[in-house]
Amino acid sequence: MAIYAVGDVQGCHAELVRLLEIIDFDAGRDRLWLVGDLVNRGPGSLAVLRLVKSLGDAAITVLGNHDLHLLAVAEGAASLSRSDTLDEVLGAPDRDELLHWLRHQRLLHVEGNFALVHAGLLPGWTIGQAVELAHEVEAVLRGGDHAKFFAHMYGNQPKVWSEDLTGYKRLRMITNALTRMRICTDDGEMEFRFKGEYHNIPAGYRAWYEIPGRASRAATVIFGHWSALGLIIRDNVIALDTGCLWGGPLTAIRLEDRKVFQSPSTAPIAKHW
Repeated sequence: MAIYAVGDVQGCHAELVRLLEIIDFDAGRDRLWLVGDLVNRGPGSLAVLRLVKSLGDAAITVLGNHDLHLLAVAEGAASLSRSDTLDEVLGAPDRDELLHWLRHQRLLHVEGNFALVHAGLLPGWTIGQAVELAHEVEAVLRGGDHAKFFAHMYGNQPKVWSEDLTGYKRLRMITNALTRMRICTDDGEMEFRFKGEYHNIPAGYRAWYEIPGRASRAATVIFGHWSALGLIIRDNVIALDTGCLWGGPLTAIRLEDRKVFQSPSTAPIAKHW
């Protein structure tokens, strides 16, 4: 059995199908880990959801910010933007089945020494703590009050974690860290406007995974979300968003030997982070 971790798909269905061919993926033998953002901006979000769902237990996906946005729009808690490409999903005959499945996916998956997350982990969070906090949000997403959560999900505050946080502020903080964070201060204060390349990180901030003394550093954290960052493979960090949506390849890494596989974009366009 091989485990392949895959970067942000974002509706790039043709590239995902080709990538599965390249790695000779066998759902009866192998496992696929996806870093989230299955949908949006690309042309094939509906086909991606159907494909990943059809893989059953052979695929594990964590939720990304675009996946949560789709769920929020479906509940009437948010509106589509001009750049969203979610109409096909929202109008599909199997919409409810797909969205129910998506809403029951996790925010963080930990197995062995690997942690799979869409964006990152706050520097003060241990892996165990992060799992428990992710469970808090997952329980609400899967419960009867999920629509209320989506109505309170959007926003950049609070930016600093505290165990004293309660209610929707606490849930929003956890969600933002796991699905939106790229950079933060050494004290863990997040900044959400920055989406650019590593060398342009503003003064006073670092990439979240480079904060000194990060509590999760003993594990290998696999993440996406930051297309301008590109592919990074280190002992305890694997970044997999290589911007397939913007003309880059869709990337997979086989975790056993860290061999990289890539499917070229079928419709390259100018990079736009």
